[in-house]
Amino acid sequence: MRFELFIAARYLRAKRRQAVVGVITLISVIGVMAGVASLIIALAITNGMRRDMQEKLVGSTAHVMLMRTAGDGIRDWRPLLERLRTLPHVTAAAPGLYGQVLISKGARAGDGLVEGILPADQNTISDMLQQVKKGSAEALEPVTQVSESRPGAPDSGAGQELPPIVIGQDLAESLGAEVGDKVMVTSPQGELTPFGIVPKYQGYQVAGIFKSGFYQYDSSYAFVRLTDAQRLFSEPDLVSAISFKVDDMYKAATVGREIEQAAGNGFETTNWMEQNRPLFSALAEEQVVTFIILALIVCVAALNILIALTMMVMEKTRDIAVMMSFGVRVDQVRKIFLLQGLLISLIGTVLGLIVGYWLSWLGGHYRFIHLNAEVYSIDYLPFAPRLVDAVIVGAVSLGVSLLATLYPSSSAAKVLPAEALRYE
Repeated sequence: MRFELFIAARYLRAKRRQAVVGVITLISVIGVMAGVASLIIALAITNGMRRDMQEKLVGSTAHVMLMRTAGDGIRDWRPLLERLRTLPHVTAAAPGLYGQVLISKGARAGDGLVEGILPADQNTISDMLQQVKKGSAEALEPVTQVSESRPGAPDSGAGQELPPIVIGQDLAESLGAEVGDKVMVTSPQGELTPFGIVPKYQGYQVAGIFKSGFYQYDSSYAFVRLTDAQRLFSEPDLVSAISFKVDDMYKAATVGREIEQAAGNGFETTNWMEQNRPLFSALAEEQVVTFIILALIVCVAALNILIALTMMVMEKTRDIAVMMSFGVRVDQVRKIFLLQGLLISLIGTVLGLIVGYWLSWLGGHYRFIHLNAEVYSIDYLPFAPRLVDAVIVGAVSLGVSLLATLYPSSSAAKVLPAEALRYE
């Protein structure tokens, strides 16, 4: 062990005449530990929020969506779909017809977004139908002939088979609906009659209830057969958009432009990053602000280190003078107190990293902190600690603490042996 490090470690372990110096040193270690642990936990939470939201969004929606720039939708979509799904980087494609509706059961009602789908294609771009917790989505498979109620009039025959619908769990709870129940779907895209525009309504039977874990979807989304949606919205053989999965979701914008060019004039694309840019920007800004605020805890701990080392220099003035009398150089005296402050910071940082990662693991493994899904979109607090966070937090902690040692170490180097020992 180098001489300077040996003396620095000895000073930390030695009993002092002034007990308050030892107490302040202990507080400094605890302060650094608390600051580092808080930073690790906060960064793990923001990383977890971003990761979970991104996984749920990307898993539940398409990477790229192709739509008409003008008009109600895409007609003659079948040959276009077959042509575009063979483009480079496109791994899957699926048509969809969207429409805002009112879904009701008895006296309860709620706004919803109905999507008409082809389940075989939909499963290639989204895992929403794989999240069905009650019932089954198999009822959405196309059939050659289905006996249904006439759109625009309520179901009147008990023997008539209602078309199936799969809804989100939160929407089902707000309606009080279970698998097998009948719900009424009302479309504002009604028909013009002598009495004005009359909304269309159609009875559906709940075939399944899904839970994606993302409140936006669970509280408003519903899936029906594509043909049923076209019949409800009076749009025969039309789709609102064609959705795509690509081999690299972070290149969705580039692939989207290629899809636009292949589709021809009159089409435009949007991608998952554009649709959710405000959300991820807010999370990134929150992470920066949280880091700055919690880093102040480390700064407070650094002030404690400064105070502890200053008092240590005052206490060890005679020892410093004796060492200098025996030939210890000024730069060695400075290094002793620099290393002492660095040891305090290092111990606190290592303990803080251990505590922070341990608490983050507990929170991520047991999910014991629950959230209001209506506010945060997810129903638990996620944790996702990263190794790079430990490097950043450790560097900040050690750097700030090292700055706090500059003044005490310089003061120690300025001790004059003759003056310090004059009255001894």
